[in-house]
Amino acid sequence: MANLSTTYLDPTIVSRLDNLFLRARLVVEGFIIGLHRSPYHGFSVEFAEHRAYGPGDEIRHVDWKLYAKTDRYYVKQFEEETNLKSYLLLDQSRSMTFASNNVSKLTYAQTLAAALAYLMLKQQDAIGLALFDSRLRQYLAPRAKRSHLEAILGRMSEIQPGPETEIAPVLHQLAKSIVKRGLIILISDLFDDPDQVIMSLKHFRHKHHEVIVFHILDPQELEFAFSSRTRFRDLETGQMITTEPWHIQKAYNQQMRQFIEAYRTRCRQQNIDYLQITTDKPLDLALSEYLLKRRRIG
Repeated sequence: MANLSTTYLDPTIVSRLDNLFLRARLVVEGFIIGLHRSPYHGFSVEFAEHRAYGPGDEIRHVDWKLYAKTDRYYVKQFEEETNLKSYLLLDQSRSMTFASNNVSKLTYAQTLAAALAYLMLKQQDAIGLALFDSRLRQYLAPRAKRSHLEAILGRMSEIQPGPETEIAPVLHQLAKSIVKRGLIILISDLFDDPDQVIMSLKHFRHKHHEVIVFHILDPQELEFAFSSRTRFRDLETGQMITTEPWHIQKAYNQQMRQFIEAYRTRCRQQNIDYLQITTDKPLDLALSEYLLKRRRIG
């Protein structure tokens, strides 16, 4: 079972599947298998219609059939208790197509977003989708119906990477239009001005939304492990430079550390959950972060 869950959560293996729905289902199934063997055992994505019995709950709402199976007390959860609206904001700009291995940042982000959508609908939460690059390209309002998952995955499967990244204007636009408090999940490499991006995320917080940022990077973007003369090309502008990597490696690594730390620190200051993750990491890291956030929201 453990090997099976590890296989399902390996981005290199899962990304070989063309069908995004199958990718999402296998990732979530692998995650659930691992969840039952992890420290997170005790709260489950399978209890979308139940929650742990607590002080003040009426005993008539206890699900005795579930008690017989689990030897734990759970009460039936009603419609208003599960009604969370979540929004997946997915960066489809050209910089997201970079891949030093078999998985591009965009493929990783698509798989993660698909798994999150599958997981949320399994919990009966409403889920919406926004695809953007230099502007908002697609928007689907949140719905909690199973058929809505097909629409979300269909839009993500048809992504055509756009030009340059302009995150802040898109986020401000969405913050103005999303009225009811919800959960905002941004999935991006964040290759934009951190000051402007943080300001746009603060816009969501000002309107009392909860926010998670999944900062997706390629391992090579962190390590800069080039050993010979290399030509580098900006995927968004097309600008090229040829150099000996050791000439710029120290300065690059310093700037990258500062870039990541700027997001990490300022997100923490705004009570925004931030997770930097590379495309060679198992997908359960991000799913666990979401599940912890979902539990805190309640």
